[in-house]
Amino acid sequence: MGDKDIVSKRILKNLVRDFATYLFGLPVVEVEMLDTERQRAEDRRADLVARVAVSGGESFLLHIEVQNDNEATMPFRMLRYLSDILLDSPGAPVRQYLVYIGKERLTMTDGFAMPDFSYRYRIIDMHGVDCHDFLRQDSPDAWVLAILCDFGGQGPRDVIHRILTRLIERLGKNPPRLREYVDMLDILASNRNLNQHISEELKMLTIDVEKLATYQLGIEKGLEKGIEQGFKLGAHDREVAIARELLDRGMEPAWVASVTGLPLPEVKALRNE
Repeated sequence: MGDKDIVSKRILKNLVRDFATYLFGLPVVEVEMLDTERQRAEDRRADLVARVAVSGGESFLLHIEVQNDNEATMPFRMLRYLSDILLDSPGAPVRQYLVYIGKERLTMTDGFAMPDFSYRYRIIDMHGVDCHDFLRQDSPDAWVLAILCDFGGQGPRDVIHRILTRLIERLGKNPPRLREYVDMLDILASNRNLNQHISEELKMLTIDVEKLATYQLGIEKGLEKGIEQGFKLGAHDREVAIARELLDRGMEPAWVASVTGLPLPEVKALRNE
């Protein structure tokens, strides 16, 4: 599910809690993320594994797998993930969920049966979840999860615009929280190949793009200075001013180019000035 190596544990904890609350109906009150990496001939790791506690005191290991393709061998993969989890935590109760977000109709099964053995897990098909049910909630967590749902004929850009607008309106004065939710949105969008739509929509929200760059880099004061200087200039000069400020703080040219919209060669030239 995206590149989790660069994602903070707090964001992953939020994802686990939100999946459990809004998709699985589990009243989770505590989440502890667990490491899922195991050495194999090939690199295979579960998307999300956490030790959770629900209201009432029950505790168990929650495994969440997000899938955007119908994979015939998925039940065997899920079983292998289960065996890995149990090897690390022998005897622990485990609940497994597969969240399917692909465009095609779900054809994967929820397990398999053999003469002396059967295995099952739970599948949540996002085709059957209306995104508007989440967007109507008064919760940023629900708004972000709407990116995985059925858009009901509405264009992706329209849905993404609504999500980002509501996040900015609610959390614009709380940079760290806004950063977390935008990061979560980007992680989930990668599984539906919607990241480009998010990038384009952010560019339409020019001022907010510049703010979000601040949040993502954790250099609010420095970038605000660049933006303040940039507003006194033209559009291109404003982007250059922001790019210079980011480069001065050690940011990579490719990232700066993606944030400002400047061509990469021009950003590299600015760095070499």
